[in-house]
Amino acid sequence: MDWREDGILLGVRRHGEHAAILDLFTAGHGRHMGVLRGGASRRMAPLLQPGAQLDATWRARLDAHLGSYSVELVRGRAAEAMGDRLALAGLTAVCALLSFALPERHAYPALYARSLALLDGLGAERWPEAYLGWELALLEETGFGLDLTACAVTGVTQDLAYVSPRTGRAVSAAGAGDWAGRLLPLPGVLRGTPSGDPAEVVEGLRTTGHFLSEHLAPSLGDRPLPPARQRLVDLIAQRAAQARP
Repeated sequence: MDWREDGILLGVRRHGEHAAILDLFTAGHGRHMGVLRGGASRRMAPLLQPGAQLDATWRARLDAHLGSYSVELVRGRAAEAMGDRLALAGLTAVCALLSFALPERHAYPALYARSLALLDGLGAERWPEAYLGWELALLEETGFGLDLTACAVTGVTQDLAYVSPRTGRAVSAAGAGDWAGRLLPLPGVLRGTPSGDPAEVVEGLRTTGHFLSEHLAPSLGDRPLPPARQRLVDLIAQRAAQARP
């Protein structure tokens, strides 16, 4: 059994004295583990950083085996992001959430393409907005997508202001009534009509964060979300506060 694909390196952990286990995300084989001989060496350490794009070949005697990797570096993103705190935090959060949320060996080609574009755009001015859209896509791909097309109470498609924390459906200002204080915010950036206000992204991340922690995480055994996600959200919030006039 063997295959060859480019993939995003999500994580590395030592395996024995000299080898390492790579957690790689590819378009055709999803999140896939494998042993890299010599992967724990000092020579390989600078190449095997989370977010790196690798040309990987995986081999095993049987498909069910862990298998082994041979890899070549295509692009090392960690070094590119090192001078930008937001870019580095974003790179770390994306890799951590993918490793946390995705089952092994299940292909998500659309999510892979979106993750690749997101990581390639690190440092762009509107990157936090793109990251928020990526979290929506992650929720959709893992079965917890939000329905923001119409009010769950009245059916209207205008004046949508909230999201039900239980169902993930939109609620209009009129439909919310006395329950408004218990609902999550639905800023325009979540509906594809951003105002350009960075505070909208922070509001949107509050909403996606609820579904990541209260819906997705419990489905995976109630493990807590990776701390890297909160570090990124805090940094985005800090920058949004600094941008206020």
